[in-house]
Amino acid sequence: MVETASAAQPSSHHGKAVGISIAAAVGGFLFGFDSSVINGAVDALSGHFHLGEFLSGFVVSIALLACAVGAWYAGRLADGWGRRRVMLLGSALFIISSAGSAFAFSVPDLLLWRVIGGLGIGIASVIAPAYISEVAPASGRGALGSLQQLAITIGQLVVLSSNKGLAGAAGGSAHELWFGMPAWRWMFLVGVIPAAVYGILAFVIPESPRYLVLVGKDEKAAGVLRRVSGVAEPEAKVDEIRETLRKEHKSSFRDIRGPRFGLHPLVWVGIILAAFQQLVGINAIFYYSTTLWKSVGFSESNSFTTSVITAGINVVMTVVSMLFVDRVGRRRLLTIGSVGMFLALTLTAVAFSQQRGSGEDVSLPDPYGPLALIGANAFVVFFALSWGPIMWILLAEMFPNRMRAMALAIGTTSNWIFNFIVTFSFEPMTDKVGLSWLYGAFAFFALASFIFVRAKIPETKQRELESMTGETYQRPAR
Repeated sequence: MVETASAAQPSSHHGKAVGISIAAAVGGFLFGFDSSVINGAVDALSGHFHLGEFLSGFVVSIALLACAVGAWYAGRLADGWGRRRVMLLGSALFIISSAGSAFAFSVPDLLLWRVIGGLGIGIASVIAPAYISEVAPASGRGALGSLQQLAITIGQLVVLSSNKGLAGAAGGSAHELWFGMPAWRWMFLVGVIPAAVYGILAFVIPESPRYLVLVGKDEKAAGVLRRVSGVAEPEAKVDEIRETLRKEHKSSFRDIRGPRFGLHPLVWVGIILAAFQQLVGINAIFYYSTTLWKSVGFSESNSFTTSVITAGINVVMTVVSMLFVDRVGRRRLLTIGSVGMFLALTLTAVAFSQQRGSGEDVSLPDPYGPLALIGANAFVVFFALSWGPIMWILLAEMFPNRMRAMALAIGTTSNWIFNFIVTFSFEPMTDKVGLSWLYGAFAFFALASFIFVRAKIPETKQRELESMTGETYQRPAR
């Protein structure tokens, strides 16, 4: 019998769960910060280090490969060290990366700092949703799990606003600001602050009850369940967790093996789900939005402003998603998002097909400039409402306990790999095929994601993690 922790939870318990989840989600803030700090700095970096098209794309995207590595090892580190210690590691790596990138003196050392930061962000991207899913009660796990994506969007908004302010104060991202340092160096250095806050918060929050059971600290686990989740009979819950973790002590490929290319079908669902979140092109907006809008005739100042507005829309719609995810359900929101993204991306592709000029002298004639903005921001609205937060929620809760750690690591690694593919190819593909065809390809993947959700994605709202057996995923709920 599975105990539902949702019954009559005192508001104090709910407040503690929210507070602890927010602290863990600061790792998502670092994720968002890192994903967009390069946005305002990439043109200045290219000029300062004389980067060609290939190196410019590689400097932006190499961190994503490191993120994939960090995500791959995060689950095993979390089972060996505990969730909090791994959060501290992520904090330290990001502090080193931010300071190193700010004072980079050559392309090789800049690449090194980007790799170190990527390792930290990859770790945080796995630990935050996993930790939140393990401390949150089932009735509110969707909303609390969405805090990861909300923190990512807030990180993007904050850093884009910071970039705009620093570039504006200096008269341009490549111009000197304080102490003889150009604005782009200060854009990186600001990242030390949220990374330090993340490290401090990791000392304050309790350890995950599932990890405590894993290492035999049952009394501490029961205490966390009682104080944070409001479980009426925490000792019984500890026994239930121990039983589900019985086969998980040595998480390995054996737990995820299956008949389809060596992996369990549900693991493939997670891999494809994570890939689609990137293949719709969201990071073409958040890594390159300033460069993108400059490329179609916007000034640098207006490009920064447009990027900040887009990031603000992302935050607002992620909050809306949090309000509805436990009522409407994961699967329904994903289908709504896929349809909306397809229509918005199609509009954007049509608008970019009217681009005029080349090199520095490019523009979108009326009314196609406004239509491109409307399409791009409508895309962000539907992404933030659905695929942005819900992909992370599903990866953290859809797998049985015996395979959760390994499957989550594989799914997150898939997300980072496809993030790298889209980001690294964006600039060269823009030159070769143009923005219209590129956004048309994103629209195609949005349509494909709708078909995938209807065929393969189950509904998991308000289900306890211990009830996820993997068997029901062969027949998605309609």
